[in-house]
Amino acid sequence: MVKRALLSVSNKKGVVEFAGELSGMGVEILSTGGTAKALREAGVQVIEVSDYTGFPEMLDGRLKTLHPKIHGGLLSRRNNPKDMEDIKKHDIKPIDMVVVNLYPFEETVSKPGVTFEEAIENIDIGGPTMLRAASKNFQDVAVVVDPEDYEEVLRELKAGGLSKETKLKLAKKVFAHTARYDTLIADYLSGVTEKERSFPEFFTVSMKRVASLRYGENPTQKAAIYKERSGGLSLPDAKVLQGKEMSFNNYLDTHSALLLALEFDKKACSIIKHNNPCGVAVGDTSAEAYKKAAKTDPVSAFGGVVAFNTDVDEAAAKEMVDLFLEVVIAPSFTKGALEVFSKKPNVRLLEIRDMLAKRKPASWDMKRIAGGLLLQEWDFSTEDINSIKAVTKRQPTQEEREAMVFAWKVCKHVKSNAIVYAFKDRTAGIGIGQTKRVFSAQTGMLNAGEPVKGSVAASDGFFPFRDGIDVLHEAGVTAVVQPGGSMRDDEVIKAADEYDMAMLITGVRHFRH
Repeated sequence: MVKRALLSVSNKKGVVEFAGELSGMGVEILSTGGTAKALREAGVQVIEVSDYTGFPEMLDGRLKTLHPKIHGGLLSRRNNPKDMEDIKKHDIKPIDMVVVNLYPFEETVSKPGVTFEEAIENIDIGGPTMLRAASKNFQDVAVVVDPEDYEEVLRELKAGGLSKETKLKLAKKVFAHTARYDTLIADYLSGVTEKERSFPEFFTVSMKRVASLRYGENPTQKAAIYKERSGGLSLPDAKVLQGKEMSFNNYLDTHSALLLALEFDKKACSIIKHNNPCGVAVGDTSAEAYKKAAKTDPVSAFGGVVAFNTDVDEAAAKEMVDLFLEVVIAPSFTKGALEVFSKKPNVRLLEIRDMLAKRKPASWDMKRIAGGLLLQEWDFSTEDINSIKAVTKRQPTQEEREAMVFAWKVCKHVKSNAIVYAFKDRTAGIGIGQTKRVFSAQTGMLNAGEPVKGSVAASDGFFPFRDGIDVLHEAGVTAVVQPGGSMRDDEVIKAADEYDMAMLITGVRHFRH
């Protein structure tokens, strides 16, 4: 039975109604500060915590509830005679319910221009302490941290009392909540200065579940999507304008398509299939960019995911609507485009209006392995292709350089080993994920949707042998950009010179596994 409850909330959604119901059941309400004021103004009878403890709030509100009369009432075990004797001796009354949610630290540090001092003052101390104390004693104390639980709690109270199972469920939610709260604070403090951004000895991450998914990569696997607190590009925050529920694989492919489209400043389109590009292009319009991107491999584009770094208009929608596509993501869609896509209601349309402002994910790139986690920076390395001098006898033409800039940007998003054939505004063929680099050169040529003669090629890693150059020459490639670093670089460069092929070595590789 709940005889006494302590309510102290930052998020006051539903708290007045909840407290009113409790008061109507004869529950004595203790409260603090703004919560007490809101309840009193609504006509709910309230006892201020400072009046209850006999100790005033102080330190500009930093010290309110850290008092034995509060924590003794929360921690005392009702079936332990010694506990009950102790609290009676010190005139401490049991507190049977705690309703607390914490200072809005996450919201505060997400605001532009927030100061360090503001962030520090939004670190809650008394709230987490009460939550943890009540949750430790969950068998005797009900603890509510989420306003969404008010209705269920009231329903059970009116039906005769909260069950042990419900109390345990509420306590588990509390510990997950406070763990996330502490993680957010630790993450913020570790990133206060750029100098401090390093790999911590203990790495914790806190993400909130956005939705359960139908299944994972395969129907036999359960799955869900979570989102992190970040100031960067966030796919879970994308607005779904139409279409079926997003799947696990949809999210993976959309992530890859999005990052690739955002490599470009010009209006760009990327098409992804099975987490690999099957066409990328830039154009004067979104329609032109899509048409050129789809030309690279129109067969693979079927059932693919399409990303734009520019608005999708009616003309672009008309180009896409006749092909089966899983997802289209863009900063926005015009009214005309939405009308066209409405004829294909299963196509998922996602909008991220701030993608151009943010462009890059925050935090770390994380990859799970059995029993552990690999942590790395995102691959945001950019090389100035235009300033690199060729290692071959022939320097590239300006048009070849422009094509190599384009191909190099795409290549870093292709599963290794990767070879990309491209012109200055579009891919021509993409060789994906082969165990031998020469195989990637061959498959890229074979999969090309248009003749690759006169194109350039980019390789994500060095050429271990000259055979890759031989295949590129056979395909009609005139210039190559690659990281270099092979024991046989001299042999590879000599082969390029034999074919009057220009070659740039960046010194930077872009493996993607």
